[in-house]
Amino acid sequence: MITVRGTIQSDLDPARAFAYLSAFEHTPEWDPGTPVVKKLSDGPVAVGHRYHAEAEFRGKRQSLTYEVVELTADRITLRGENSAVISVDTIEVAPAGTGSKVDYTAEFTLKGWRKIAEPLARPAFNSLAGPAMDGMKRTLDSLARS
Repeated sequence: MITVRGTIQSDLDPARAFAYLSAFEHTPEWDPGTPVVKKLSDGPVAVGHRYHAEAEFRGKRQSLTYEVVELTADRITLRGENSAVISVDTIEVAPAGTGSKVDYTAEFTLKGWRKIAEPLARPAFNSLAGPAMDGMKRTLDSLARS
């Protein structure tokens, strides 16, 4: 398994930050590595809701189907899968001063013969974190100013 982690602090209050980030369809607004996310379920986010996502990785676009597998007042976990990879993404939001702290963890499990390439693929997966976390901070801080 390849684990990628990031933490940001934002001026946006925790409730608003979590409401925004837990609506997974907002991901393309802050994560350049995920340019497409379409909500497949109706209503507010809930366990069992599904999404179609397209992720950019090594110059190729890959489709994944995500499902919300855990949802609390400050934590959401989504599991995405396609023929090559399983991705488990967890976002936790906590108070930090007058704003919030966001912890983001993505765990990638390569499938089949790809498993042996995990050590070689680790740097490519790790390179996704910086732009995503920078985009998340920029977007949340922008929402705090509006």
